[in-house]
Amino acid sequence: MKLIWGVDPWIASDPVWAFGNVYLGPLVYPTYNLIIVAVAIVSGGLLTWFLQFTAKGKMLRAVIHDPEASLAMGINVSRWKVSAFVAGSILAALGGAFTAPTISVAPGMGVEVVVMMFAAVVIGGLGSIPGTVVGALIVGFVRSLAVHYWPEVEVFSIYAVMAIVLALRPQGLFSGVELRKI
Repeated sequence: MKLIWGVDPWIASDPVWAFGNVYLGPLVYPTYNLIIVAVAIVSGGLLTWFLQFTAKGKMLRAVIHDPEASLAMGINVSRWKVSAFVAGSILAALGGAFTAPTISVAPGMGVEVVVMMFAAVVIGGLGSIPGTVVGALIVGFVRSLAVHYWPEVEVFSIYAVMAIVLALRPQGLFSGVELRKI
């Protein structure tokens, strides 16, 4: 990748300025940021709807939770794993395409995002979509407060919140139903 495109950052800020700004009292927000929020909400809602309320979504969840039982039920597990990977790649590309105009694009730019996503999932609880949404909001607010009031500990603040949540509730804030072992 570095040999083909190099290591210099690329800037594509035109879409951000093309949509203008939204004024809420003394605050000014780029309209593009509100579009990103809307796309994220719609994408998350569609993904949740697919996983919770469609037969194919239920089959995918079955493959994720118990591949051996799914295989025994006649579900092509390898096909569903590839489909999940492709869908995840498409969603990652969508997120990257919408986010690229707000930041400079450079090799390795996703490392910081992966850490924040991991923290959001752990705080919310593994396997819980509403928990991940709450975890992402917590990570976002904590990071914003840290950047504003104490920038030196901005990265550590996310780990501190994750450590506090795990110390008080190891399964995360929203955990799935615990299965009883008989």
